[in-house]
Amino acid sequence: IHCHLSKEFSSTSSTTAVGTVTSRVTRNGNGVMEKDLLNHEDLAGDRGMIDDLFDETYREKEGPKPPLRYVWRNIILMSLLHLGALFALTLIPSAKIQTLAWALLCFLVSALGITAGSHRLWSHRSYKATLPLRIFLTIANSMAFQNDIYEWVRDHRVHHKFSETDADPHNAMRGFFFSHIGWLLVRKHPDVIEKGQKLDLSDIKADKVVMFQRRYYKPSVVLLCFTLPAVVPWYFWDESIVISFFIPAILRYTIGLNATWLVNSAAHMFGNRPYDQNINPRENPLVSLGALGEGFHNYHHTFPYDYSTSEFGWRFNLTTAFIDLMCLLGLASDRKKVSKEVILARKMRTGDGSHKSG
Repeated sequence: IHCHLSKEFSSTSSTTAVGTVTSRVTRNGNGVMEKDLLNHEDLAGDRGMIDDLFDETYREKEGPKPPLRYVWRNIILMSLLHLGALFALTLIPSAKIQTLAWALLCFLVSALGITAGSHRLWSHRSYKATLPLRIFLTIANSMAFQNDIYEWVRDHRVHHKFSETDADPHNAMRGFFFSHIGWLLVRKHPDVIEKGQKLDLSDIKADKVVMFQRRYYKPSVVLLCFTLPAVVPWYFWDESIVISFFIPAILRYTIGLNATWLVNSAAHMFGNRPYDQNINPRENPLVSLGALGEGFHNYHHTFPYDYSTSEFGWRFNLTTAFIDLMCLLGLASDRKKVSKEVILARKMRTGDGSHKSG
């Protein structure tokens, strides 16, 4: 496996392994501004999919919005989960240091199942992974318990394609609470369902590891999200079963959920927009810290095919470091990366100017 980066070039028309970048010069009064126009379909075509690129043609339906229909099972379960997490916080002083370390390890592994797995690998196809790595990321994904990979990818591609519209599952225009957790407590907007059914998910259906997980998702979650994290401290270093269950399982799971949800909520509301001021997602370093690198959200929605979801490499981005390590070990390859020239041209053309201040 060749551990290389596929890059786009700027300045002149260039066809690369990733796609075509066309540059043109326009005059704006006396100033001359160079525009680098990315042919998104060419760039995405190398990944075999374009369904994570924003659809400019979508229009929301006229008339009143459909009424909210509460999903009481989810409301009750999420309430109990968060109450359990609050109780777990009171147990931390009584926990052994090994238990806290184990909980942190479970958090990191499960987070990678989302960030490096269902997000960067399967949703965006921003790099390629060998079978052993795909199996590891699937196990980690079940430990994270945020819907199976197939469903996660479908919802995430719809989120990118119809961002901040009725067809976006966690439309941030409906407020912080809705985009954070509320979207899981009510029935989906009909447009989300309709658009999700029309996506091309043939690449996901063709992945036998993903479809195996989908078939056995519920038992995998019981085993990997709750049983394994709780049994290890109790069995190996005689931690109390209450602490073993509430800290590495319940508290770790709750923190993992909220770290992911902050990408949908806080990173769509708080921060600057150095790459594209015309879209809502923002750069939020605090979210990146908690979500292993997923808070560089203005960049990510501008260049969804970049494996790093950021132009800054490993800065606040443990997932990028993990993918680079996997590449070094021969388990990953073909990482897609946007060139510095293209990034700068995009900042100059559509950014909010905040990049100039550092």
